[in-house]
Parts: sequence; C-alpha cells; structure tokens
Amino acid sequence: MRESGLDPAIAARLKRTPDGLVCAVVQQAGTREVLMVAWMDDEALHRTLTTGRATYWSRSRKNYWIKGDTSGHVQHVREVRLDCDGDALLVVVDQVGAACHTGDRTCFDADLLLGGA
Repeated sequence: MRESGLDPAIAARLKRTPDGLVCAVVQQAGTREVLMVAWMDDEALHRTLTTGRATYWSRSRKNYWIKGDTSGHVQHVREVRLDCDGDALLVVVDQVGAACHTGDRTCFDADLLLGGA
C-alpha cells in the first residue's frame, strides 16, 4: 500500500480490493445524477478530503489524477460518504463540463441494457 496521510480512523473503516483500492461512485450534487465510477486508494481519498478536488488512482497508468487538471472538467467535492460495508465511496460533486473521458456529461449515457423512459 502506498504511503498516506489519511486519518487512521477513516482508513480502518475501509474494505479495499486486494490491490488497495475502494470504488468511488461520483454523483452530481443537487440532481443526484451518477456521473462516473473511479478508484481511490488511501492517499487519493486523503487528497480528495483535504483539497476538495476529486483525486483518483488510475489503474492503467498506475498514477494519481485530479479530475480536470488536463481537461478542465473539474469536480469540486461537496461530500464524501462511506457505504455501510466500507467497500464503496459516494463522492458528491459540482461537475464543471463533461465527467466522462469521451466528452459526455456522464459515463452512463452510452448503453441502456434494461428499461428506459
């Protein structure tokens, strides 16, 4: 596990994957629209909690990324909640621009598998 400044009381409540990650579901403040899913380790969560900017761990690049640093599509964090089992985070944000790397507002616009309006 990477070195982290995360509060030990918070760290103790997390249930991580074998590679030290927790799923982060990102939701738009106000509308409750689900924008994306990403991954956080302890340090990414610490950075998110202390800076107010959504910071994630890239599994493919093996590096931290702050949402919007390259695209300008920033996520200003309003709340971070831990689910009842400790294995998922809900990150409530004010999204500026698109949340999805494809340029869509949300990562869940592409494929409807069941239902619909």
